[in-house]
Amino acid sequence: MSALKSVPKPGTAPSRPLAAVLLLLCLAPLPVQAQSSPSAARIEIAATPIERLEAGGGTRFGALEFRGGLVLSSAAADFGGLSGLVVDPDGAGFVAVTDRGFWLSGRIRSEGDRPTGIADARLARLRAAGGGTLAGRRRGDAESLARTKAGYLVGIERRQELWLFPGDDPLTSAGRRLLADPALATLGGNQGPEALLAPPDGTPSAIVVIGEESPDDAGILPGFLFAPLGKPVPTGRFSIRRSDDFAATDAALADDGTVYLLERRFDFLRGVAMRIRRFPLSEIKPGARVEGEVVITANRLAAIDNMEGLALHRNAAGELILTLVSDDNFSALQRTLLLRFAVVD
Repeated sequence: MSALKSVPKPGTAPSRPLAAVLLLLCLAPLPVQAQSSPSAARIEIAATPIERLEAGGGTRFGALEFRGGLVLSSAAADFGGLSGLVVDPDGAGFVAVTDRGFWLSGRIRSEGDRPTGIADARLARLRAAGGGTLAGRRRGDAESLARTKAGYLVGIERRQELWLFPGDDPLTSAGRRLLADPALATLGGNQGPEALLAPPDGTPSAIVVIGEESPDDAGILPGFLFAPLGKPVPTGRFSIRRSDDFAATDAALADDGTVYLLERRFDFLRGVAMRIRRFPLSEIKPGARVEGEVVITANRLAAIDNMEGLALHRNAAGELILTLVSDDNFSALQRTLLLRFAVVD
């Protein structure tokens, strides 16, 4: 979770005073501890359309085309803080994790590729095998998510651990700690496993972890390889070149073997920004230094926020669709956004 502030949303939202934004940056709370409850709760999520990504009204941004977005809100007190996302092949069903230790599942309603609302939404706490919740074990800061044949992998920040939740429905599953490696433990408290990849085959055939930042090298994003899934052991380290103060927040693997890396930057002078890079999965190997190609950069003038979740699917025309969600830090000055882009190059 990162203490980032909201920015003006062209065409859909009023601007907010910079002073309030800076104050919130200083006062943003750490994840709270949740009380135990094993059952999933149905919630209602309201959706307000985002018609334009930027005030100029254009839809093409680098290699991507903006297909639409939503501002999401709910009366449910535990809604928000979305930090990891997967979507079904049809682009409708989704599962997300929050940095208060909750699952959020539902279906994205769409007209073509334009999202119009959320249906069948459910919230449930991440539960641990043997009883209790991850939040109750001080492991509620879930920051990354990947779906595998064995179940759902979740990266836990601050504790720097990976947990596996077996089965097809993580909201009813009890997780177990899969690994807590000394190399991951070197990451700073707020620089943990922000991105997870679990390639089903190919190179590398391993669990791939990308940290938000490096604790000792400002010029890289640290990468870790663990294999196999059943009993993971360290198999190597790699790095991704870091530039312009962007930090990793999520990654997703396309069916053509391309990795899409979501990055975020915030500072007092420039405000919030997001960037997406891509590179072949085959470039990830022990000792590698990955560069990647920038496909989009958006700054505070765009309808973005603290973008932390990324998922991919193909539409009926075969285009690769990127779905992004934001972490609102449970703040009244931020938003939960859902944005969709198509790769059009």
